[in-house]
Amino acid sequence: MHAKDIRKVVLGNRLTLGEVVAVARFKADVEFSAVYQVKVDKSRRLLEKQIEQGEIMYGVNTGFGALYTQIISPEETAQLQRNILLSHAASVGEPLPKEVVRAIMLMVLQNLGQGYSGVRLETLEMYRQFLNLNLTPFSPKEGSVGYLSPEAHIALVLIGEGQAYFGGELMSAKKALHLAGIEPITLSAKEGLALTSGTTSPTGMGALALYDMLKAAETADIIGAMSLEVLKGTVRAFDERLISVRPHKEQQETASNIRKILSDSHMAKAFENYRLQDPLSLRAIPQLHGAAKKTLNDAHTTIEIEMNGCSDNPILWPDSEEGGTISGCNCDSSYVGIELDSACIAAAALAKMSERRNSRLINEKHSELPNFLIKNAGLNSGLMIPQYSQAGLLNDMKILSHPATADSIPTCADQEDYVAMGYNAAKKAREVASKLEYVLAIELLSIYTAHQLTDNYPSPGSASQAVLDKLACFIPKMEEDQYLYPFLEGIRDLIHSGEMIQCVEDKLGKIFNKEFINGNL
Repeated sequence: MHAKDIRKVVLGNRLTLGEVVAVARFKADVEFSAVYQVKVDKSRRLLEKQIEQGEIMYGVNTGFGALYTQIISPEETAQLQRNILLSHAASVGEPLPKEVVRAIMLMVLQNLGQGYSGVRLETLEMYRQFLNLNLTPFSPKEGSVGYLSPEAHIALVLIGEGQAYFGGELMSAKKALHLAGIEPITLSAKEGLALTSGTTSPTGMGALALYDMLKAAETADIIGAMSLEVLKGTVRAFDERLISVRPHKEQQETASNIRKILSDSHMAKAFENYRLQDPLSLRAIPQLHGAAKKTLNDAHTTIEIEMNGCSDNPILWPDSEEGGTISGCNCDSSYVGIELDSACIAAAALAKMSERRNSRLINEKHSELPNFLIKNAGLNSGLMIPQYSQAGLLNDMKILSHPATADSIPTCADQEDYVAMGYNAAKKAREVASKLEYVLAIELLSIYTAHQLTDNYPSPGSASQAVLDKLACFIPKMEEDQYLYPFLEGIRDLIHSGEMIQCVEDKLGKIFNKEFINGNL
């Protein structure tokens, strides 16, 4: 099932990447299972018992960070939880997209619903209502190192502070809650800390970015095959025997995808022996695409583990006879951050090969077609400048591929003397995913235009023709210069939505390993 077709997500079981996207992007409803509710209630009872017994617990009856030695009286507990939200809501700049805020709220629900955090079910129920009623807190996106600030901005809305979007408008939290029929709450012991601690913002944001990267990587196989086809490339480089002697799974799958896409292509068959060997941007598609997909698949595994764990601090351990509070650092974002840094490198690698294939398509020396894929070059520039756009996008992607997690700037008076920076890795992964989609869209526009100049060529494969027919619905035959922006945006939308993949599979049957769509590995 595609993420957009998931109508309801029930928390209490293992959450998948596709379910995160279903809730965050496609507004699937969220429900709590009976198991979820039992875990939360049990954890809350344990916390209350420990408070009654006078146990000193970090963030419950102490200050935060370097202020952990300051003891807070029982009468000040509620004020402490309110204060953490007010003081920690220090992100700045442009707001996070609504789908990112929704993903973060879902991650908070999943994180605190593991039963190790001591929050009340009624507090989590507020976030569930926010998601189901499409009430989205305002949270600026700049200024986090891995957690705290974005989550604090979001949690402010629970107590009627801050801002939120409701009915398409940004308004005060109090007004948004009133219009939604929700009363603000007073946070209880540990809740302010639990709502802001953990890897929920990098995990939620990173899940959306990774989903788009995985989809773009599979679309890159389609586009790469179509470039190979129209550039008179040879499918011999994808021979199963050759690929088998270097048995990387993703390399084998990519080569298989190319063979299937071109299996009924008269064009590919006619030019099979046209060259002894193609340039690397054509013959190394399985190797580079495979390596990129391996990295993205590894990130998928790690992100789903993170989604289904508890990254709170401290945690309450409910299964021993006495229970207990354990303070550590499951809130560290290194797992998410390092994987997303690696994913950015993988996406940039896919883009750099796409740009090189596109360069061959528009260069008459390589394509054996009119320069810049336009008949009356000189008067017309054809597809000269979209390659400039690719170059600019790719330059940005290379800059964004510098690892955020290699850096560390101490915070909190050196109590946090090492910082993971996973939030910035997730933030730039979103940008990289979007830029990859545009780079691929530009290559596909060149492929589409090249086919308008191949009247004397044999026919392309049925999958290629299906894609070309879809593009022809909104892109005219370009015999002179056209306003290209709408075409590029339209192609990017087909890539982003997954419609390009569906178009090919409607013709050939399932050929892609799309388990990430619903999250099952």
